[in-house]
Amino acid sequence: MNTDQFLVKSELNFIDKATYTWQTPSNIALVKYWGKSNPQIPKNASISFTLKNCHTTTTIDFEKKEKSESVDFDLFFEGKQKEEFKPKIAEFFKRIQEYCPYIFNYKMTIHSENSFPHSSGIASSASGFSAIAMCLMSLEKELNSVLTQEFINKKTSFLARLGSGSASRSIEGPLVVWGNHSEIEGSSDLFGVKFPYKVHPIFSNYQDTILLVDKGEKQVSSTVGHNLMHNHPYAENRFQQANDNLTKISKILQEGNIKEFINLVESEALTLHAMMLTSNPYFILMKPNTLEIINKIWEYRQEKNSSICFTLDAGANVHVLYPENEKETVNQFVKKELSQYCQKNQYICDTVGLGAKKI
Repeated sequence: MNTDQFLVKSELNFIDKATYTWQTPSNIALVKYWGKSNPQIPKNASISFTLKNCHTTTTIDFEKKEKSESVDFDLFFEGKQKEEFKPKIAEFFKRIQEYCPYIFNYKMTIHSENSFPHSSGIASSASGFSAIAMCLMSLEKELNSVLTQEFINKKTSFLARLGSGSASRSIEGPLVVWGNHSEIEGSSDLFGVKFPYKVHPIFSNYQDTILLVDKGEKQVSSTVGHNLMHNHPYAENRFQQANDNLTKISKILQEGNIKEFINLVESEALTLHAMMLTSNPYFILMKPNTLEIINKIWEYRQEKNSSICFTLDAGANVHVLYPENEKETVNQFVKKELSQYCQKNQYICDTVGLGAKKI
């Protein structure tokens, strides 16, 4: 794995001040990764839909200062200074310092806000770290004007991954693969790549309605959950299964077999949570209403001959996936039947998006 390509090798033309704002999306994995080794290397490849409406908007003000031995930054989340978030960001800066040495030359003021509840299983770390990485690479581009867009996207994904693995999949869209896989051209453990093959029209503009079953902070963080895979009795079989499923879904996405898509995506979601149930210590992130929703979706699919399906992230919320041609009928079903299982009847209507956007 060649990380040297991301080192700063040219002389930088420092500027006194700069401000950048990026809006970067969350994503929802269809084939999940659960388990990693240092530094943020996945045990299996994964693929995700990039979302559009669930995003983080981050502004970083850079002000030139005397070079120091520590990274100097203030952090504001949704208008309030958040000291409790700083250690995680500081650890991120520590991981990327050899690839972004210019961060020691600037005082950074970070303002960030989400369009969705933080820490509730909608991959807030994915959108959060990808937004910071985009702002850093905007600065690097200004300090070194010869950088190409292709390199910027690749390095941004590489940096974001060092904050949160799934953040590597939030730079581009609509489908991104992260993790080295023999059948995905250009794939790497170091960064995400756009799915390189033509996708069947049924999967274009795919819909994702996110049911907010529990907006509170998860009882077990994703980091802790990943670490529990190190001694997990089923870990190796799971890693092989996920890579096999990526081979299968690559073909499904190209050929448009919606029934196979439904089966694979739901199986992946339940397998992810099965790994949590069989960890030691074991834990459950689903709630009773998560299961109620799943059963309602199964009933609806059978009764209406629908292509609706669900997936889950590392949390209680349910992502309801369906093709655009069912948007009206599924929205009615969500409103009348499923919203009652959501906290305060809240849900988010989202769709597949194209990745990071400069504001």
